Amino acid sequence: MDATTLPLDAGRPLGRADARTLALAALGGALEFYDFVVFVFFAVPLSRLFFPPDSVPWLAQLKVYGIFAAGYLARPLGGIVMAHYGDTLGRKRMFTLSVFLMAVPTLGIGLLPVYAQVGMLAPLLLLLLRVVQGVAVGGEVPGAWVFVAEHVPPRRIGFACASLTSGLTVGIVLGSLVAAGINRSLSPAALLDYGWRLPFLVGGVFGFFAVWLRRWLSETPVFEAMHARRELVAGLPLARVAASHRPAVVLSMLVTWMLTAAIVVLILMTPSLVQTVFHVAPARAFLGNNVASLALALGCLCYGALSDRIGPARALLFGAAALLLADYALYFDLAAGGAHFVALYALAGFAVGVTSVVPVLMVLAFPPAVRFSGLSASYNVAYALFGGLTPPLIGLLVQRFGVLAPAHYVAATAVLGMAVALVLLRRQRAAR
Repeated sequence: MDATTLPLDAGRPLGRADARTLALAALGGALEFYDFVVFVFFAVPLSRLFFPPDSVPWLAQLKVYGIFAAGYLARPLGGIVMAHYGDTLGRKRMFTLSVFLMAVPTLGIGLLPVYAQVGMLAPLLLLLLRVVQGVAVGGEVPGAWVFVAEHVPPRRIGFACASLTSGLTVGIVLGSLVAAGINRSLSPAALLDYGWRLPFLVGGVFGFFAVWLRRWLSETPVFEAMHARRELVAGLPLARVAASHRPAVVLSMLVTWMLTAAIVVLILMTPSLVQTVFHVAPARAFLGNNVASLALALGCLCYGALSDRIGPARALLFGAAALLLADYALYFDLAAGGAHFVALYALAGFAVGVTSVVPVLMVLAFPPAVRFSGLSASYNVAYALFGGLTPPLIGLLVQRFGVLAPAHYVAATAVLGMAVALVLLRRQRAAR
């Protein structure tokens, strides 16, 4: 890396200002991800309220999930547009804009009229606000990784990216806990009357609080140095990425595939799979998921620290192997009756923490002038493609190849992650 890649005082230790930046970034990321995922926890009341009352329940719920998926499909658009301005106008502006764009539609969803009041306009407005949420999160996640990585000393980039990734995980747990609390404390009638609005209204208010918090953050030293030296890209940064950094794009998309498999299958889909395929009681399934999510938040921090200590390529190699083993341990136990389900799910959640190494590799793969655009386009396109295809693909694989198919899929992407790590290590040895 050259001088423009690193903060000007690259040799300094992690200081108080760095800790404040990481804390504020992680808190904002947690609140933004809460806003993004809480939608899915209220799919049932939304399906009843935003579609005709005579709709077949499963069809109305499928339509709500389609609206939820629209947020994922909008991520590449938001990521590419916001990354362009992040590379040309500054990281901080986009970092603040992304959380604002999430707060507004989240609050808006909580205030929406329902089908009984405005007819088909209700689901159309819900879809519009969900798309804006997708645009926001498409810029937030890559922008946040770039922002924190360019603020800290180079030898702490792993921990910086991991702290942010851990914060995003906490946001998912927070959404799950809020949904569980509201469902427990309100009657079904009260939930349909006003209770479903509460998590969105709270999320919107918290989102504006996160916007206020981010006012205290400063522009990254890397961007300020590029601006002072007139090294910003003239024209479209994404065009430069496509012309000169295609190997970095391929690398980023491959490791994102592993990330999506681990998160979507083990964290998001497994609670439903263990109920429908392995007949685990719902309460035990969601207990295991909450424990696994908390273990994931801890695992992110541990793998981030490991990346700083031994290098991201070695951390990826070790972590992908651990993910493969933990993945099979969980699913073989489930196939045998699930006697150790919660403990092994926690172990698998911790192993998924290897995904915190992925942003480190992507940050280092692109030069700073096009870093935001390269990382954002690679990550968001791969996530939309692989993340969107994974749920139906897993359903098809289970029908065709049996109950261990989800484990085989995650294991295959873990092997892919190990292969990427070995290629990177070979490049490092050749460069010496």
